[in-house]
Amino acid sequence: MRISISWSSATKLLILLSLLAGVLSFVKFNHCVNTNWSTPDVDIHACYSDIPSLFTDRNLDTHQWSYSNGDKSVEYPVITGAIMWATTWLSPSSGNEIRNYYYINAFLIVLLLIFTVLLIGRMRPKFAYLVAIAPALIASLFINWDMWGIITMILAIFYFDKRRFSVSAVLMAISIATKFFPVLLLLPIFLIFWKERKVRAAIQYTLITFLVWSAINAPVFLTTPQGWWRFYGLNLDRDADWGSIWYALSLLGINMSHINYFSILSLAVIAVLLALYLFDFEITPSLSQVSFILMATVLCFGKVYSPQYVLWLVPLAILGMREKRDVPAFWIWQGGEVIYHLAIWQHLALVSGAHFGLPDGAYAIATLIRIATTLYFVSVLVRRNLANPSKARRRAHERLADFLFGTAESYP
Repeated sequence: MRISISWSSATKLLILLSLLAGVLSFVKFNHCVNTNWSTPDVDIHACYSDIPSLFTDRNLDTHQWSYSNGDKSVEYPVITGAIMWATTWLSPSSGNEIRNYYYINAFLIVLLLIFTVLLIGRMRPKFAYLVAIAPALIASLFINWDMWGIITMILAIFYFDKRRFSVSAVLMAISIATKFFPVLLLLPIFLIFWKERKVRAAIQYTLITFLVWSAINAPVFLTTPQGWWRFYGLNLDRDADWGSIWYALSLLGINMSHINYFSILSLAVIAVLLALYLFDFEITPSLSQVSFILMATVLCFGKVYSPQYVLWLVPLAILGMREKRDVPAFWIWQGGEVIYHLAIWQHLALVSGAHFGLPDGAYAIATLIRIATTLYFVSVLVRRNLANPSKARRRAHERLADFLFGTAESYP
């Protein structure tokens, strides 16, 4: 598996912009480093990070294995848990273990960001710079370990669109074993294979993904099953939470019971709409072309929509963009994300005991603004794809023929 990077002026600029993004994010979070992540200060200054918080709360400061603590095990898939544990051994024991642990992980996250931006530069050179300068990405970069799963997801998309399906399936399994979000992409992958009448390839891709994911998870499941299950149990049992449309509606007095059923129904509706959308293309779209549309829509109707989830959406958004006319919609979406980023932390500051902050109603409105701007950007990309005669022309009288005899177009 080899990806060549040309050291052109554009590449150097992308590296420089990525480093600048890392520095700006580091400056934003540095206030909390200096105050030792005290509460409610972390919320007031919007510099909370799970990295130092879980270092002590999950006994990582004593180098305990991430999944050996029962109810105190980490609430993440196994590769993230392994990274959380492994980086404890890279942190010098100098009396500032928490700070050193944060610095080590922040450094690795910046490296991952640089490689992600360079990869996007290979896939969408015209818009790759937007990844590094996206304000919501800069604001959320060090909240969690998401970049580890993002880079493998983008690589999986890259190789899928290059028609190297086995490599893509392995990378997809690694990404799912890191942060689980990419499991959503199996739906458009299946639909693309189906549209191309490649049922055997769809089965093979799914099988490779499952087997690799199982091989990664098996050692943890067999040795510490309770710790392994904690991530899945929490997500199955959780109610409507921060950032979700359901939680915002409840704050506005619109209480909805059986949120799990609504979430499942929403996912089913999204799946049907995605299938109709894909089969409306004259030419089979690439995975990169539809990934953002699916993931953003699912997050908008999921049970939780944390601020750092934007890290997943920004690279996918760039991959989904085709024309310069999409850029204004991108910035409108980023504006909604920034509004929400400020709102969530000021609301949490009030909840955690600060003398000032954002009340329930204002926070709910900020949540709905975020969701509305996200769906607006999704709608722009959908309309652009369907209206572009070179990539996604609609011909209603040929939809059935396209379903039966559609041809594939490889990325890029």
